Amino acid sequence: MPSPLDRAALDPALPIRHVTGTKVIAVRGSELEIRDDLVVGEEPLEIRAAGPRQDPVQVAVTMRTPGYEDELAIGFLTTEGLTADNEIAGVSYGDPGVLAQPDDSVLVRFSRPFDATRVAKRNFVATASCGICGKASIDDIARRAEPAPRGLPFIARSVILGLPDTMRAAQSAFERTGGLHAAALFETDGRLVAVREDVGRHNALDKLIGSRVRAHELPLWDRLLLVSGRVSFEIVHKAAMAGIPIVCAVSAPSDLAVRLADRLGMTLVGFLRGDGFNVYSHDNRIDLRDLLG
Repeated sequence: MPSPLDRAALDPALPIRHVTGTKVIAVRGSELEIRDDLVVGEEPLEIRAAGPRQDPVQVAVTMRTPGYEDELAIGFLTTEGLTADNEIAGVSYGDPGVLAQPDDSVLVRFSRPFDATRVAKRNFVATASCGICGKASIDDIARRAEPAPRGLPFIARSVILGLPDTMRAAQSAFERTGGLHAAALFETDGRLVAVREDVGRHNALDKLIGSRVRAHELPLWDRLLLVSGRVSFEIVHKAAMAGIPIVCAVSAPSDLAVRLADRLGMTLVGFLRGDGFNVYSHDNRIDLRDLLG
């Protein structure tokens, strides 16, 4: 049931198709109301890559929330070890004469030849709920990701506790739909660097990392990451590929995520809510001295 809500009623600052309007039948106790509502967008994105004078190669197709397609594609290629900083020559979208939605296809051009055989070897499986399903082992990630430097950064407990409120305040689409995951990057003093949202938590992180690749900031040794929801193996893997040493989440980590973080020397924080959190690996980066007396 399409809604008559126009673009201005949603938010002109949001990307096209990021949030859409619909009709809902809202049941609350013994009352029923037919009203307009907002839902998060979800569409497929084809990611292609090519080097100079090469034909494009399809790398993956992932379900994502429309918006920041260039960052998502670059972030995905970076976290999958298919590119490094300063190798991106440009990004273009699909042919509007062929595709109804040209931004559903992204081509990333490299400044050096792109080895298409690496795509076949990686055997990508990317969906909104899982971007790494059965694809890699801890040993594989450990070979490709540089271990986090020991000791730095050293973060105050108050900074960790303040991250969720700062991220939530910056989640414009979540406030309207309640249906988006978020990934936010912070300075060591808690200042927000950037936040990205998507229906898939790994897509939100790829968009965030892609934005930092475009800013030529990798590796992110002196930054903190906060993700909504749980921390899976893929989240730790992507953070490691970007050089993020501290990963925090408002929910639980998986056992494989803990094992990978521990192997790579990363600090992993979960259940970050209210005045508490759990530290699952390498607590040496968080100042807990006032609690150890």
